[in-house]
Amino acid sequence: MRELYAQIIMDHYQRPRNRGELEDAHIEEHLLNPLCGDEVTVYATLDENRLADVKFTGCGCSISQASASMMTECLSGKSREEAEAEIARFRAMMVGKEEFLETEDLAALKGVIRYPSRIKCAILAWDALQKGLNDDTED
Repeated sequence: MRELYAQIIMDHYQRPRNRGELEDAHIEEHLLNPLCGDEVTVYATLDENRLADVKFTGCGCSISQASASMMTECLSGKSREEAEAEIARFRAMMVGKEEFLETEDLAALKGVIRYPSRIKCAILAWDALQKGLNDDTED
């Protein structure tokens, strides 16, 4: 099973989904993990209360970039409330508090919890989107 999960992570790392900028983004949030140098910028367009499109750019380890790719697939099309709930569930999974198996791809990241220093890599893009959603609400 670990080999399958490693393959899923490498697939998203080598062939990321939804990589690129969104020129008309309502949300554009950049975060950096100073411990390892991973960085990601998350872009999202909103249609009413829905994440119409979610993309990312960045560089870093396979876990951070694969997680960003998976996040865009998981959250595109979701309402703001659904996205925020899924971000919270993903964060809970990454600290061992909840099973979050929205997709088999996301399940592949569950193994990261065995490596505490890598958890920040996995949640970086998710934190960026949450910060962007919070900032958008404040505007």
